[in-house]
Amino acid sequence: MYQNCIISVLLRVLCSKDRNTGRIFIVIKRNGAQKMVKKRISSEEVAKATKEALERRGVTIEDIAAIVYDMQLPYNEGLTIEHCTNSVERVLRKREVQHSVLVGIELDELAEKNLLSQPLQSIIESDEGLFGVDETLALGSVMTYGSIALTTYGHLDKNKVGIIKKLDTKIGNGVHTFLDDLVGSIAACAASRIAHRMRDLEEEGETFADIPPTVLGPKPKQKKENE
Repeated sequence: MYQNCIISVLLRVLCSKDRNTGRIFIVIKRNGAQKMVKKRISSEEVAKATKEALERRGVTIEDIAAIVYDMQLPYNEGLTIEHCTNSVERVLRKREVQHSVLVGIELDELAEKNLLSQPLQSIIESDEGLFGVDETLALGSVMTYGSIALTTYGHLDKNKVGIIKKLDTKIGNGVHTFLDDLVGSIAACAASRIAHRMRDLEEEGETFADIPPTVLGPKPKQKKENE
């Protein structure tokens, strides 16, 4: 009896691919009925998609690192562009940042192709002055890095330096209503990491000149011989 019950609810799991989107689904069959279960996307896939999306829109990690370097060099002895590049890469590992970038770029690209419904199409396409969703999306990532990131983002949003200026939708080089703010938020977060990292180094009596770019945290204090 017990075995018969188990057999009656036996599941047959198959993989199915959506012809339109290419997405993979898990198809669960129970007593002739089918249920579609979406496959979980791995962190590696999301990280790769984020980097590819940025590059597709003409933004490289080095472009963002250059902004961080220009802002932080006056305050951090021994800072190199490699330190800044590493900091940007670490920021881009955050899921909140990845999701924001993917959503923002998707909306920019849809607006460029005139695939959004009105009036949203016109609002995003023209980077309407009262449209604040782009800043709101960018600020979601900034808030995770504290007040330094927040004030730095405000500076970049107002002054639009480096690659951010080239992405200004109002100049007419495509639609980057979301992307310019997202690049500013990534740079602000990376700059905040540099600032906090410098404080750790100061407490150890060191500067950025004393560490390779890949070292993220403060060196552990060595115990004295008599301890």
